[in-house]
Amino acid sequence: MKKYEVILQDLEKKIFNDIYKTNDILPSENELSISYESSRSTVRQALKILEEKGLIQRRHGYGSIVLAHDRLLFPISGLTSYKELQTSMGFHSETEVIKFESIKITPALSETTGFAIGDQALSILRRRKVDGKFSILDWDLFLEKYADGLTPAHAQNSTYDYLEGALGLDIAYAQKEVTIDFACEDDFTYLDLNPKDHHVVSVKSHVYLADNTLFQYTESRHQVDRFRFTEFARRQKR
Repeated sequence: MKKYEVILQDLEKKIFNDIYKTNDILPSENELSISYESSRSTVRQALKILEEKGLIQRRHGYGSIVLAHDRLLFPISGLTSYKELQTSMGFHSETEVIKFESIKITPALSETTGFAIGDQALSILRRRKVDGKFSILDWDLFLEKYADGLTPAHAQNSTYDYLEGALGLDIAYAQKEVTIDFACEDDFTYLDLNPKDHHVVSVKSHVYLADNTLFQYTESRHQVDRFRFTEFARRQKR
């Protein structure tokens, strides 16, 4: 792990654990560089990412102000595993594997996922408990030829740890679509929705390897009032 990532992860944990509370001003770049035994440019890189994630606001001549974070921040633009998000944000979570089976891609699934009709895929349905409530329902489809040996135990821990660590896959990028959907039967069955919940936030992702091969389709359904989805956007001058 690079030095700026160590600093970033530690500051994120301190923010989410309320060591640095909303509206607090973080120590200066100079103070942080001394504390972390690092250069100011490395500290600045970590602070830049914190700002992009919506956790702080930097004001020239004033400092870095901690922003409200009562909802968990889920980055839209990045490609980060759930376990990596949990580690960086420091929240407690449990994963339950509901279904783990091999299926054949039908014409309807092909249209949704982009996989070829007849391909074999691993279909994995998991739900995530955050702060004592099941708030996320994840459905993943992995083409079996790229997920050899993947097991329910891997799915409960981290599929990406296995795919990248054991199989050496070079997972590169994803195309994502975020929508507000009506809650379906599975949402009411597997999530601890509030009685008045009629909608969930759905994030659909087509995930590709470095050689542009589509190998994964994911749909994550989130309880509306538990999460805040963020993206860093830079103005393009024309």
